[in-house]
Amino acid sequence: MSIWKRKPLTLLLAEASESEKGLKRTLTAWSLVALGIGAIIGAGLFVRTATAAAQNAGPSVTIGFIVAAIGCALAGLCYAELSSSIPISGSAYTYTYATMGELLAWIIGWDLILEYAVGAATVGIAWSEYLNNLLVNVLHTSPIPYSLSHSPFQQVLDPVTKQVVEQGIINLPALFIVAVISLLLIKGTQESAFVNGIIVIIKVAIVVMIIVFGWGFINPSNHEPYIPAASIFTDEHNVGHSFGGIMGILGAAGTVFFAFIGFDAVSTAAQETKNPKRDMPIGILGSLAICTVLYILFAHVLTGLESVEFFRTSGKEASVANAISSSMPGYDWLAKFVTVAILFGFTSVILVMLLGQSRVFYSMGKDGLLPKAFGDLHSKYKTPYKANLAIMVIVGLFAAFVPGDIVGDMTSIGTLFAFILVCISVIVLRKTNPDMKREFKTPFVPFVPILGVIVCLAMIYGLGWTNWLRLAVWLIIGLIIYFVYSKNNSKLNNPNK
Repeated sequence: MSIWKRKPLTLLLAEASESEKGLKRTLTAWSLVALGIGAIIGAGLFVRTATAAAQNAGPSVTIGFIVAAIGCALAGLCYAELSSSIPISGSAYTYTYATMGELLAWIIGWDLILEYAVGAATVGIAWSEYLNNLLVNVLHTSPIPYSLSHSPFQQVLDPVTKQVVEQGIINLPALFIVAVISLLLIKGTQESAFVNGIIVIIKVAIVVMIIVFGWGFINPSNHEPYIPAASIFTDEHNVGHSFGGIMGILGAAGTVFFAFIGFDAVSTAAQETKNPKRDMPIGILGSLAICTVLYILFAHVLTGLESVEFFRTSGKEASVANAISSSMPGYDWLAKFVTVAILFGFTSVILVMLLGQSRVFYSMGKDGLLPKAFGDLHSKYKTPYKANLAIMVIVGLFAAFVPGDIVGDMTSIGTLFAFILVCISVIVLRKTNPDMKREFKTPFVPFVPILGVIVCLAMIYGLGWTNWLRLAVWLIIGLIIYFVYSKNNSKLNNPNK
């Protein structure tokens, strides 16, 4: 029984060829691009942009987006090769199992839980913020009470006495949206992709409108200095962030990296794609390219509308709508439209995150590394419904009880770690299986994968020691579970079980 035993490629490809007996192949290249854009344009753009500007880089958050996009493009080329060569559910988990063995596959699978589940929780929390913005500014009704729409770790202090004015208890709206989307995914992937496609069109239209209309309201003084002098900014949780300079830009890149994780969620749906060898590279690289251009332009406009101090204080929650209301007179209608549409947009992000997470659980359940119930498909809908229900509980707990900025950074560092292993997998697979049929080949191997690893490590460095510690604790918990349960129930290592 070896913890380094690799899952043979012949077995993986055989599983893919038998997919008509399991998951339905219903997704096209357009569906995948839409899924990617659906995940990419969301909390990362409408929430994390303002967070990165406030905590890390100021106006130079645009440079952070460029750094993050370079890392994503390098990793995306590696994802495209692996997903077109190994068209089966599981994303980086499956690729690592085939190239570097069971223990590292478990680590990356556990890490993907951090990426997708915590990512979905982050967006659920942002959805809750914009719901309150909708109730107050669009419907002109009372918001959901602070105590029922914020985690127990959040509170409002009186600016003079510093006494607690309001205290969070549970984020009920975030819990609600996670539950609704989980039930939709049980109904079926095709139905979910159709709903997502409509939302994607609306979201792209909003981003373009904000860029076009907002450009004329940019205040040049808000972009000076474009790269602030290096300093330390301490947030309300008393956590210090590198602000300004090269470390601020790297920190911003790590923060907004959350905004790009949609394209790798596309790869988790490989087994449900009609023509994965052609469609996966289109879905991954197409969604990434479209969104990178929109992100840089959007960040430039947003940081030009208001100052860094605005995003640290009054503009913190529902930052985009608040910036439009305060800096674009005559465009209150756009702020209201943004609030409504962003709610739908966040919904599609949660959908893609939960889709990706449930497919990772499905693959790990089939392999015996998680309880085999997670590998069960619904008799009618052919979806991994037990995995969806388990994820609903896990994500719901994060969304209800953990602050959004904390889970957002946890998602970024988990994703970066996954990308590093994907880049390494391409190099390993080229050496161990040079004759494998590859419909898409990563160019300039090993230079592109190595550059991907370096850029991702730089962003992890920029996220700071608190996030390194969270990742380390998460991985230690995962290793305990592997050696106590997964190693003894692995189908690969225990074929007679």
